[in-house]
Amino acid sequence: MFVPSAPTLSDARFLPVEKFSYAYGEHQVLYDVELELHREDITALIGPSGCGKSTLLRSINRINDLVETARVLSGTIRIDGVDIYSPEVDVISLRRNVGMVFQKYNPFPRSIFENAVYGLRVAGVTDRKELEEAAERSLRLAALWDEVKDRLHEQATGLSGGQQQRLCIARAVALQPRVLLMDEPCAALDPIATARIEDLIAQLRGQFTFIIVTHNMEQAKRIADKTAFFYQGRLVEHDDTLEIFGNPKQKLTERYVTGRLV
Repeated sequence: MFVPSAPTLSDARFLPVEKFSYAYGEHQVLYDVELELHREDITALIGPSGCGKSTLLRSINRINDLVETARVLSGTIRIDGVDIYSPEVDVISLRRNVGMVFQKYNPFPRSIFENAVYGLRVAGVTDRKELEEAAERSLRLAALWDEVKDRLHEQATGLSGGQQQRLCIARAVALQPRVLLMDEPCAALDPIATARIEDLIAQLRGQFTFIIVTHNMEQAKRIADKTAFFYQGRLVEHDDTLEIFGNPKQKLTERYVTGRLV
């Protein structure tokens, strides 16, 4: 069963990815990825389409297990020392600790309130007061409470696109995960809604460990502490975001962040 240990100040290697290779059937998409993700950092994964960054993201909470042909070829991903692909790991417990927000906002066809507490209901929470407190807490964390507090029992699909994405974030944080994965969370949003999501991520800095896939170089520069650049399934460079964009060590990274590699 997945039971992460309590945080420790000395645990810099909170989420190490070690020589991790992954494939869909016979098609290998990740090659010997070595990446150390630090507690409470915001890490952006960048690179051209098809370079493996979304596959890595989806491997961290094992949602790729739902793809019949997906398989780990070698290597490990650990959270607080636990190999998340160990047979002893309870995947449901893992996903409670590693939440996910997708590119396309996907609220359930239920009320705003029921969306916010969905994970808790699945976990067996039935106490009304506990659910109400959790809904308010998560909606406040998602900077949505003031906009919806008087319409909690209306359908979530009636919200704007940006509000629906923030509701999906509220749904993800309601279980108080250790890690929050975001796969292009602003790709389907207009610039104003994108700015709201970026502001929200900044406000949540230090409360969660964020790993965000983005094609938006400016977004990565604005929000990420660390940036990892992938190309053709391999990790090319991982460093402080200011270094990646201002002083990259690898020529391939420089070509990509300056728009000369697509």
